[in-house]
Amino acid sequence: MDFRARYWRYGLLIGTAFVAGLAAGPALNTLGAGSLGLALAQDSSHTDMYQLLKVFGDVMQRVRAEYVDPVDDKELIENAINGMLTGLDPHSSYMNAKAFRDMQIQTKGEFGGLGIEVSEDKGVIKVVSPIDDTPAARAGIKPGDIITALDGKSVIGLTLNDAVDKMRGPPNSKIVLTLKRQGVDNPIEVPLIRETIHIQVVKSRMEPNDIGYVRLSQFTEQADAGIKQAVKKLKAENNGHLRGLILDLRNDPGGLLDQAVAVASDFIDQGEIVSTRARHPEDSQRWDAKGDDILNGAPMVVLINGGSASASEIVSGALQDHHRAVLVGTRSFGKGSVQTVIPLPGNGAMRLTTARYYTPSGRSIQARGIAPDVKVQETREARGDFGGEYEADYSRALSNAGGTTQVAPPRTDLPAIVKQIPNKPPEGFPKFDPAKPDATDFQLQQGLAVVNAMAAQKSASAN
Repeated sequence: MDFRARYWRYGLLIGTAFVAGLAAGPALNTLGAGSLGLALAQDSSHTDMYQLLKVFGDVMQRVRAEYVDPVDDKELIENAINGMLTGLDPHSSYMNAKAFRDMQIQTKGEFGGLGIEVSEDKGVIKVVSPIDDTPAARAGIKPGDIITALDGKSVIGLTLNDAVDKMRGPPNSKIVLTLKRQGVDNPIEVPLIRETIHIQVVKSRMEPNDIGYVRLSQFTEQADAGIKQAVKKLKAENNGHLRGLILDLRNDPGGLLDQAVAVASDFIDQGEIVSTRARHPEDSQRWDAKGDDILNGAPMVVLINGGSASASEIVSGALQDHHRAVLVGTRSFGKGSVQTVIPLPGNGAMRLTTARYYTPSGRSIQARGIAPDVKVQETREARGDFGGEYEADYSRALSNAGGTTQVAPPRTDLPAIVKQIPNKPPEGFPKFDPAKPDATDFQLQQGLAVVNAMAAQKSASAN
């Protein structure tokens, strides 16, 4: 496998050697003032780097010799590497051999632990989203929750990898998470029992009026195959026909880039799905649709919210730009950066932010997110921003740059019913009950109203 291709294989995970050299340029017959200035600047830069490396060596020696307890050299170096990477942005990091193995296992859709996607910001651990049908989801952990302690011990000072290691453990073992939640004054203690997490990334069912519902919870290696199989199954259950489809990407934290491209291609016949722009133009890439629309043009609604991140935003952005689907819900998370996973000697790896990605219309949604075509809140309460729940709220978040536009192309194809869709549930609307989604999921109800109107509009125009 091509080494560069292997890097991009892990492109969108919600996730050393120092080389110094001189670039050889064309020979010059004269040495002008500009060239001299460049040479002096390079010499100054190298001198500064060597001085800082000497400081690093001095600090390490002092720690080894005088720290209150003996320290492990490997741990010191790994901490230094991780500090260098995490200081860049919220998604660059170092993975030791164990963490790298865990990441590879997770992309296959099965791993041990609590079933919770987390990130780190300003020394605190934040929930991006719980994974469906896991201990974390069943316990009611929500996107934006801040994990302040594990088994009563503060997470302050822990790296993200350390915190994840502590949350993982043997199945049937217990752990207590202490959470801080927007709008709740007192800490929330959540006892959990670890499980072997088997992620069923795709679920489906038939809704009334021949509308299919497909839920995609994560972009693992099974995502595209699962979507195709789900649509095939729904058609078989309904005599080979679907009037429309709801694709639910709420609280889907993303995953693999190739799966995002493949899933979007399941519904888009041709044209661009996503592009990436890197520091070096030759490393920029573009991915186009490669397949047939498995719905044969049937109307689509995509549900998104603040927990929809990364690969979810690639798919929803592409479907929105191509006017292939109507997006219903709330603004997405806003993770528009690509992390390249680079294996390192010793079986570890570094996760390095190497590019921004762009929707087909040229939008960079980094730190901005995807705005739905029809805004519908999950509850009557406005979404809080305690501690930062979006990419833009994170310290050192990558800037939004390079896009040709900041807004989606204007929609002229929305059904008239969207003007009647309320943006939040009415007074007294029941609390969400996963056992009764059709009666208690307000966003789903509005999505069904929109897709039914789209199907009726399509049928009328065909007659």
